Amino acid sequence: MENALTMEQTKTKSTNWIAIIAMCFLFAMISFVTNMAAPFGTIWGYRFEGNAVLGMMGNMMNFAAYLFMGIPAGNLLVKIGYKKTALWAMGVGIVGLFVQWLSSVVGADPDATVPFNFIVYLLGAFICGFSVCMLNTVVNPMLNLLGGGGNRGNQLIQVGGSLNSLSGTLTPFLVGAMVGALTPATSMSNVAPLLWIGMGVFALAFVVISFVDVPEPNLRKKGEKQVKYSHSPWNFRHCVLGVVGIFFYVGIEIGIPGTLNFYLADQGPKGAGIIGEASAIGGAIVAIYWLLMLCGRFMSSIISGVVSTRTQLITVSAVAIGLVMAAIFIPKTSTLPVPEFIYEGGAEVPVSAYLLVICGLCTSVMWGGIFNLAVEGLGKYTAQASGIFMMMVVGGGIMPLIQQVISNNAGYIASYWLIVGMLGYLLFYSLVGCKNVNKDIPVEEETPIDDVRDSL
Repeated sequence: MENALTMEQTKTKSTNWIAIIAMCFLFAMISFVTNMAAPFGTIWGYRFEGNAVLGMMGNMMNFAAYLFMGIPAGNLLVKIGYKKTALWAMGVGIVGLFVQWLSSVVGADPDATVPFNFIVYLLGAFICGFSVCMLNTVVNPMLNLLGGGGNRGNQLIQVGGSLNSLSGTLTPFLVGAMVGALTPATSMSNVAPLLWIGMGVFALAFVVISFVDVPEPNLRKKGEKQVKYSHSPWNFRHCVLGVVGIFFYVGIEIGIPGTLNFYLADQGPKGAGIIGEASAIGGAIVAIYWLLMLCGRFMSSIISGVVSTRTQLITVSAVAIGLVMAAIFIPKTSTLPVPEFIYEGGAEVPVSAYLLVICGLCTSVMWGGIFNLAVEGLGKYTAQASGIFMMMVVGGGIMPLIQQVISNNAGYIASYWLIVGMLGYLLFYSLVGCKNVNKDIPVEEETPIDDVRDSL
């Protein structure tokens, strides 16, 4: 009996490790698709005579999908499970990337206010948003669950986030290299190979995940009644404040490098004043931001077993506020050379750009930290909360768009005051808002309300 039990435990551990690897792989795909939008926006922004707001519309559409898919994605986990949700997400991702590719081949009236191919591109970005929303809904609760929650759960989320950052590092670098210097001839056809690579990776991932055994703790069994709980995640103060935190965080994560990319690529008076292939240099500099996110998440995955999630979130929020404020006040004329391994032309980049890039170390641990703190003590309400969190990721589209509106009127660097405000909220959440003051609410499985009524 003991041997059989030991074999079963070994098999379970093996299955868990395979599932963990699979979830981390999907985490990387999320970043690959998401981080195409901002650098692609420099192409469209140039097409619209430097209008950064229109350039950021692809990013907006990508994240707008979360608003519509967040709750349904959470429900899919219960109806069809983690694995099938992930497979559907990859299929949708292939369609979204293909539609974006179509924008490089369809014709468009050059005199039109909104060219048809731009509309096609936005549609593709919106479809891709559905894909990454579904993937996000799968990987975060799954990694937290496989780690057993708490600091260990956060540790696994940070490991997956490290691969996410690695993918995020490569994406803007590749786009920048393909685009080079923006010219009237630059179009989506310049980055078409990257879209085909994305479709190929999604197809490969679909095949791999098809053969992986993924635990399904929330999957409703056939014939099982839907449980109606007496409470919801909205009854937990720390969860509600965490939802707001996720909204702001994604706006911070995308807004810092997204606006920086526009700032560095803009060779007009509003831009950073880079001489040379500004778009390529900008893409490479922004790639360092994502690389530092990789480093930060890797370091967090090591220390999370010792240093609490709350302590990490307090520290990085405070440091990020200092870095962004310093970047705002340091004049554009203060520059540093671009490292030769990035660009050999001897270009100079404002010091403020490097300070904003360093923020990647801080933002790296925020997602996992906020999610981990916000679902702590939620028990059976965790899956429902995950769907709500995914819906609020729309902040990654709304807040950067607002930032671009500010940058159009007050300048790129001045727009970072919005980032400071959002970071201030995260500092408040990590200090006060993350405390669970609703421990009286039962979170263990209970008899469905309908069944209790029937028994009466």
